[in-house]
Amino acid sequence: MILTSGDMHLVLAPEIGGSIAAWTRGAEPLFRPSLPGALDEASPRGLASYPLFPYSNRVAGRRFTFAGVTHDLPDLMNGFAIHGAGWQRPWTAAQDRNMATLTLDHQPGPLWPFAFHAEQRFTLLGDALVCDLRVENRDTVPAPAGFGLHPYFPRSPRASLQFTATHVWHNGADMIPTELTPVPPAWDHRDGRPVGSVTLDNCFAGWSGHARLLYPDRGFALSIAADPVFRHLVVYVPPGESFLAVEPVSNMNDGLNRMDGVTDHGVFVLAPGEARTGRITFRVEPA
Repeated sequence: MILTSGDMHLVLAPEIGGSIAAWTRGAEPLFRPSLPGALDEASPRGLASYPLFPYSNRVAGRRFTFAGVTHDLPDLMNGFAIHGAGWQRPWTAAQDRNMATLTLDHQPGPLWPFAFHAEQRFTLLGDALVCDLRVENRDTVPAPAGFGLHPYFPRSPRASLQFTATHVWHNGADMIPTELTPVPPAWDHRDGRPVGSVTLDNCFAGWSGHARLLYPDRGFALSIAADPVFRHLVVYVPPGESFLAVEPVSNMNDGLNRMDGVTDHGVFVLAPGEARTGRITFRVEPA
């Protein structure tokens, strides 16, 4: 499925976890190009972006307790329960010119114990990609939920990342958060920091809802603007790779296990039929 607006193209892969396979302007990739073989292997992690429903990132021990019941979750990546159920399921798609809507109706099962409905609406508008997300509790009982996006971006020799956050979660050896501190100077991106100058796989709190990737060597910048519901930003900058991820999300990593001990865990408790919505806009700007 392809959306077009001017010289912009958005290639969707609804059957592969409701993912984006490519977002380009002319010949320039705006999201990271899909990795070799990712489409043939139906691997969302190898594509340009994929959705996070009904939670973001890792769950400690692959289990959580809610309303007095402990739920076990499956190993989805290297021993982790991670990124929810949506990226593991095919989505239904409908297209209207420069807009497409992907939907998923999940029934309780091994991936997630509660019924929910998820929706992604993608719109290409001039120089922007607008992503409207919605999650609704379709169960008969209250249920926890969260959502977000996991877009990958290309690196370039002079790329820099700019965003403002007040705090950051530090991880243990198992990549589960252990300590919340003010953002240390080496991780402070408020004035921009060259991509690759620090290795990160961390969840930032007190995020302003705005971020910017500058590509002076490519002649443009990409801005990210997210609604306040996306109160956390996960930044993944692995060493030696040609990409990074900047992920606007509602809940902190392992938020399902922090609902009783952390004020800003970001997990919703939705009554039956209750929903949350949020918009994330990616816009091409002058460098």
